[in-house]
Amino acid sequence: MQAVPARRIVIVVYHNVNVLDVAGPLEAFSQSVRMRPELPPFYQLTVASPQGGAVMTSAGLPLHTVALADIDPLGIDTVLVPGGAIGNHVPDDVALIAWVRQHQHHWRRLCSVCTGAFLLAAADVLGDAAVTTHWDHLAQLRGLYPQLDVRDEPIFLQQGRIWTSAGISAGIDLALALIEQDRGHAIAMEVAQRLVVFLKRPGNQAQFSAPLLAQQRSRAGFAELHGWISAHLTADLRVEQLAARAGMSVRSFCRAYQEQQGTTPARMVETLRLEAACRALQQPRASIKRVAADAGFGDEQNLRRAFLRRLGVLPQDYRERFCAATAGPATPTAAAMPA
Repeated sequence: MQAVPARRIVIVVYHNVNVLDVAGPLEAFSQSVRMRPELPPFYQLTVASPQGGAVMTSAGLPLHTVALADIDPLGIDTVLVPGGAIGNHVPDDVALIAWVRQHQHHWRRLCSVCTGAFLLAAADVLGDAAVTTHWDHLAQLRGLYPQLDVRDEPIFLQQGRIWTSAGISAGIDLALALIEQDRGHAIAMEVAQRLVVFLKRPGNQAQFSAPLLAQQRSRAGFAELHGWISAHLTADLRVEQLAARAGMSVRSFCRAYQEQQGTTPARMVETLRLEAACRALQQPRASIKRVAADAGFGDEQNLRRAFLRRLGVLPQDYRERFCAATAGPATPTAAAMPA
C-alpha cells in the first residue's frame, strides 16, 4: 500500500511572536506523529518566517526558522499564524501579510492563534467571517475591521477553511480540533492525554471559566462568597441564604450583586453547578444520577433542564461528545460558559 504524503503544516512567525502560540500547536501536532512511529508521518511541520534564520520571541527565546521563499506554497496544507502583541500594538509584519495574501488560495486551512487574527485580517483573507482573538484585543479587532463578526466568548471558531482562536493556550485547543478533523476523536484525545491537558475543550466554551470570571469581577465583598458556593454546591443556595452569608438584606444583596456581577445570584449558582457537572461528565465512570446530585441539581431531570436551557444539549449528548473515554484518572480543565 502506497504511503499517503504527509500534510505540511507551516507555522509562520515574526519578531516578538508569543512562544506558547507557536510551541503549543507545534507540540500537539508533533505528538500526534511521534505516538505512531511505526506509521509514515501524518504531518510535516515547518516553522517559517519571511526572512528565515533566528526570530526573537516576546519572551526572549530565539526560534530557528525556514525562509518563506524556500517553501513551495503549493505543497502547504495548513498555515497557522500565531499571535504576538506588545500593549496595543498588534502584529503587522508587512512581508508576512503579503505572502499570505498572495498564496492563501492554495491552502486547505488558514488558522490564527491569539492576535494572529490581525495578520489574517490585514491580508484580507477573512472576508466577513465570524472570528475571535485574545479577549484583551476583541474591541481593537472589531474597531479596525468592522466587517468581521468578532465573537467575544469562543476559544476557537471555524468558518469553512478559516479557523481563529483566543489567546495563548487556546492554540493547543485549536490544534487538537484540527487533529480531530484530520485523524479522528481517539487520536486527538490521546494527544490531549500526552500533553497532560487531559481534556479537549470544545470551541464554544468561553475564554473565561465561570469561577475565574466571577473572581475577576468580584471585589472583596463577593470573592469569598463565590469560593464558598463552589465548595458547597449541594447546600441550600437560595438567595435568602446567600444574602445572609454576605451579611446583607435580600434586597441590598440582589441589587449589589447585579451591579457588580452583571447577572443574578441564582444564575451564577446555576452556572457554577453546570460547570461542575460538565467537569464530572467528562469522566466516564460517574453516573449521570451521581453527577446531578454532586453538582447540586438534586435529580437528573433538573440537570437535563439546565443543560438544555443553557447549553442546548442533554447531559448524555455532552458526555458522548466530550468524555475522555480512554483517559485514566485526571483532574480536568473547567468546562466554561457565560455567567
